[in-house]
Amino acid sequence: MKSKQDEQVYRIQGLTCANCAQKFENNVKNIKGVTDARVNFGASKVSVTGAADISEIEKAGAFDKLKVSAEQDEIAEEPSIPFYKKHGTVLVSFLFLVAGWAAFFQQGEEHTTTTILFAISIVVGGYRLFITGLNNLIRLQFDMKTLMTIAIIGAAIIGEWGEGATVVILFAISEALETYSMEKARASIRSLMNVSPKQATILIEGKEQLLAVKDIRIGDRMLVKPGQKIAMDGKIVKGYASISEAAITGESIPVAKGVQDEVFAGTFNEDGLLEVEVTKRVEDTTISKIIHLVEEAQAERAPSQAFVDKFAKYYTPLIIIIAFLVATVPPLFLGMDWNTWIYQGLAVLVVGCPCALVISTPIAIVTAIGNAARNGVLIKGGVFLEEVGRIKAIAFDKTGTLTRGAPEVTDVQTIQHSEEELLQILATLEGGSTHPLASAILQKAKEMGVADTSHTMENFESVAGKGIMASIEGIVYKAGSPNWFLNEKHPEVEMLGERIHQLQNAGKSVIVVGTPDKIIGILGIRDEIRESSASTVKDLKEMGIRHLYMLTGDNDRTAEAIGHEVDIDQVKSGLLPEDKLRYIKELREKHGSMMMVGDGINDAPALAASSVGVAMGGAGTDTALETADVALMGDDLKKLPFTIRLSRKALAIIKQNIAFSLGLKVLALLLVIPGWLTLWIAIFADMGATLLVTLNSLRLLKVKDKQK
Repeated sequence: MKSKQDEQVYRIQGLTCANCAQKFENNVKNIKGVTDARVNFGASKVSVTGAADISEIEKAGAFDKLKVSAEQDEIAEEPSIPFYKKHGTVLVSFLFLVAGWAAFFQQGEEHTTTTILFAISIVVGGYRLFITGLNNLIRLQFDMKTLMTIAIIGAAIIGEWGEGATVVILFAISEALETYSMEKARASIRSLMNVSPKQATILIEGKEQLLAVKDIRIGDRMLVKPGQKIAMDGKIVKGYASISEAAITGESIPVAKGVQDEVFAGTFNEDGLLEVEVTKRVEDTTISKIIHLVEEAQAERAPSQAFVDKFAKYYTPLIIIIAFLVATVPPLFLGMDWNTWIYQGLAVLVVGCPCALVISTPIAIVTAIGNAARNGVLIKGGVFLEEVGRIKAIAFDKTGTLTRGAPEVTDVQTIQHSEEELLQILATLEGGSTHPLASAILQKAKEMGVADTSHTMENFESVAGKGIMASIEGIVYKAGSPNWFLNEKHPEVEMLGERIHQLQNAGKSVIVVGTPDKIIGILGIRDEIRESSASTVKDLKEMGIRHLYMLTGDNDRTAEAIGHEVDIDQVKSGLLPEDKLRYIKELREKHGSMMMVGDGINDAPALAASSVGVAMGGAGTDTALETADVALMGDDLKKLPFTIRLSRKALAIIKQNIAFSLGLKVLALLLVIPGWLTLWIAIFADMGATLLVTLNSLRLLKVKDKQK
């Protein structure tokens, strides 16, 4: 049985194409002592199970000069190589190609000079291709380099030296395009990896010392000066500052933070001097988890990618068979010219190269997931990226999702006292209470500046399910539910019936405050709706998602009030976690593909049962990162329409890519019938498909969060 301890993950530098990745994976699997290996092409990583050192793994990638390093090692900056050095052989090959064509027009196709110039161009530009292709041919491994090698050698044998040399150059351009496209797509991960500083200033016995982040331990005190990035997750123990959390949440507006507030690695200290107690090791920081999950997401095979992989498995042998039949059937059975039809067969091989098809899906998925991560949305795999685009219905949890998750005092109505006096009395009473609404009242009193009261309280009593009472300065005060006052037939409470009903109909909990003979005020308290909830629901409806539900354990009246305010008609209240789970299953059966949006803590069963579970990620919430398929890292519902737009765009682009890569090949292959297919057309069809797929996928980088 495979043990996790045996699995090691390494980073790869120089991985340029999907076929190279597959070959590298097979080579690593063949290393003695290795039981399994998996290459994540999108993230440029390899997971190796078994015993193998870095030198052996690097040797397995020698065919493409791959460099391998431990996952935790800092990635060295690749030296900037001048263009003429990086593509030196191609440039030299191109010069000989131009000279060859000049000789072709001046001295003719058959002239020795023409042939020599084209031959040099082929050898200089394609010797690496030939070595790989011939080795593959010996092992009967038919990838695109094998097919290209056969085609170019065949072109030389039948005397088409010019076209063979041109194919070499165009193939080099095609490979460069593929490398560029993957590098562009991986840039989002590299930008995340470079977000956090590699060193931090630590206070040791009162003295400042610069340490590498890998040497920092939990409990160390980190000094963060204005204008510096925070290197580790931690809790502020001294100081106050505005922190930009754009790297994690995607939000550019700084957040004010003070003592006891959490800060995260990779975020930026705008203006204050902070002393931070480190709470996580470098490999456990929120940004590290996000990077890890994004990389793992790219290793997941999305449905479209699985289809392409399966299709390509049968497609390549089919192309070889078709090419062989094209080259042999007309001369053997119809008496046609061997040279002409061998040439046509070689052109079929070239046009059939599956490179565009192979990258059609992964490049779109990598680009979309990277774009989402930069905008504060963590999508855990291509399968979820595609599923989001198919969503027909969405169910929202209420508390912590549509609402802020903490009760707030929304209304203070006084009868005889001022607001300050009423809140001062309540702050004194609630100072000894454990009631869930007490913190909301004390918070309101703090905002009004009357929380620190000098009143003395005696004979405090908490009446379960009703409220609290105590004597303050010799006067008995009660604070609790309207029913408590009604049941005790308080002389004034019935006069306030209309006010109380208005607050309750708005989904608010009502607290009545009074003495035995008079009412002095009433408070309305509610878990307030997020500012973004109503606009998000409106955006979703405009996008065509009409089936929206709200699921809550709260009472009918509060649930209906919240549903009405955010414009969700289908509200289910009084639900226990198991009721939510059952209801989600019913909705999935009814609508086929549905999404559940929750806070990632008590909604885990419902999130798991939905087609896609989306958690309000609240930067640093481990539960959200672990339980959901998608996490909104800034606790921002406005990211939901953006995620759905991005997913729909990705789905459309994947379909377009597959259509482009297959359509161009089919059109080119049809030219075989009249005998019009040339190596020129074949390579342009292959390169054109790769270029179209690349540029089309990179359009996903332009999908923006409209709310920003």
